[in-house]
Amino acid sequence: MTDYLPEAVRAGLEEARRRDLRRRSRLRVVAGDAVYPVLRYWEAGFSLDADQVAGLRGLVDLYDGTRHLYQCLIVASEVEAGELICVMKRATAAHDQAPLDYVRDETAPAGYLPRR
Repeated sequence: MTDYLPEAVRAGLEEARRRDLRRRSRLRVVAGDAVYPVLRYWEAGFSLDADQVAGLRGLVDLYDGTRHLYQCLIVASEVEAGELICVMKRATAAHDQAPLDYVRDETAPAGYLPRR
């Protein structure tokens, strides 16, 4: 069906599709001071709007709204159909506290009362 549409109509439909993907997605990538909305996300990578970012490599942070999800290492990126496809080597889950280096006793009290 798209073979018979004029080029201007196809470009308008593609722009509307990308705008809809940006609006629906809460995911965003933070690379330094720059913030980019994620169009699509899958286990091994994600895609960004190629008009907003030319290329992206290195360590970035992935957020869902304000919640920090992953710290990702991007090893490759290429433009495909107006999207920048980023391939991740690793995605380390972000934690809100440091991991313990000892086993916590489950029967230990939650806190101690001070002496007077």
